Amino acid sequence: MAMKEITENYEICHCKKVTYLDVERALHESKSFSQVEDAFASVQQITHCSTGCGKCHDEIMRTISEIMYP
Repeated sequence: MAMKEITENYEICHCKKVTYLDVERALHESKSFSQVEDAFASVQQITHCSTGCGKCHDEIMRTISEIMYP
């Protein structure tokens, strides 16, 4: 999904009710990252995203990449 189509309230992780804005806030609360995988681990720890069914993993990774590398 293109960034232009995503709103702040767009729910990425349905199991844990994590939105695009939640991911963005978690990234800003954490230290800076050099790799998307490290950022994912931090976002997951803060929001608990991708700890339910796991279907959102790829979309969370894509979202983090788009936020880190606009």
